[in-house]
Amino acid sequence: MNARPLVAMTVGALVAANGAAQESNPDAAPPAAPPAATPPADSARPDVSRPSAENNALADEITPELDAAVARGLAYLATQQQPDGSFSGGRFGRNVAITALACLAFMGDGNLPGRGDYGDVVDRGLEFILDNSAENGLIAADAANGPMYGHGFAALFLGEVYGMTSGGADTERAARVHEALVKAVRLIEQTQNEEGGWRYNPVPYDADISVTICQVMALRSARNAGIEVNKDVIDKAVKYVRQCQNRDGGFRYQSDIGPSAWPRSAAGIASLFYAGIYDDDAIDSGLDYLDENALPGKTNPARAHYFYGHYYAVQANYLAGGEHWARWWAAIRTELLGEQLADGSWLDRSVGDAYGSAMALIILQMPKRYLPIFQK
Repeated sequence: MNARPLVAMTVGALVAANGAAQESNPDAAPPAAPPAATPPADSARPDVSRPSAENNALADEITPELDAAVARGLAYLATQQQPDGSFSGGRFGRNVAITALACLAFMGDGNLPGRGDYGDVVDRGLEFILDNSAENGLIAADAANGPMYGHGFAALFLGEVYGMTSGGADTERAARVHEALVKAVRLIEQTQNEEGGWRYNPVPYDADISVTICQVMALRSARNAGIEVNKDVIDKAVKYVRQCQNRDGGFRYQSDIGPSAWPRSAAGIASLFYAGIYDDDAIDSGLDYLDENALPGKTNPARAHYFYGHYYAVQANYLAGGEHWARWWAAIRTELLGEQLADGSWLDRSVGDAYGSAMALIILQMPKRYLPIFQK
């Protein structure tokens, strides 16, 4: 694999750029799997007493209107793929984060490399991610700012591909996926800072909750796929996320003083779930904060980081299950179906419509339960 620059623009770079201003004022056979992964943080046997939506489907989760919207959305998104397999972030150019998210949107409908109506789209996207995986483990494309956002999303995508296919039918491809994923995981482990979080660049000097959730999800996906993950890294990440929670139940951007905001609060709750914390006062108060400040139809929150926030909010409520899932799913489904444009896309003025459409499609297809990351 060719070496790549240590900086690259990702979807998170915009979150960082816009968010930073706000934060300063108080996103052969396949190779054998490595040894079994370590248990999640805080318990050798995680408390799974909270009934997630994984095995508790609602009667009307998937409607004909949703199916039609998803079909139009996937058809639109496929037209946005570039010849090299990438998806563009508008003015941000070739982008590993948006490519990974777009491919996850197709995988959310059951498409895998070489399998399904859009299997070729996922296959080309996977090749782009692999081509931009450096020897040091960093996954990054066009040079710019904040590569750890893109790295986290790309590593998540590799983990989901490897977990669902063991890398694919092609043994050479399987070996490449495994190698890139292991190196990506090791880079995440090595760049965790002393607080337990991660920031824009692959150096252990600083942390924020927005970059941290990307790495936690990538580690969880890799662990689900059989890749060994250092338990101490997860334990430290949990400690960091807890330090970012305010008394109102919301989460601040970094561990020092700062206001709560709903997008990063959704990310904070999701971080705890993916770290193996399922039943906890921090989760309960965070979910209450989300209900009061971001539930579609009940509130009218700021549109900044709209898709980023709802991407994590719907995951948090899905993993919480019960009334949380029933209430949130009906509300976000109605809102997203109403915002789809005639060409099948969803508008995002900041990062671009490929990004907005990929995020909307991942959210709307969560009840299909194809992606392993959404399982406990």
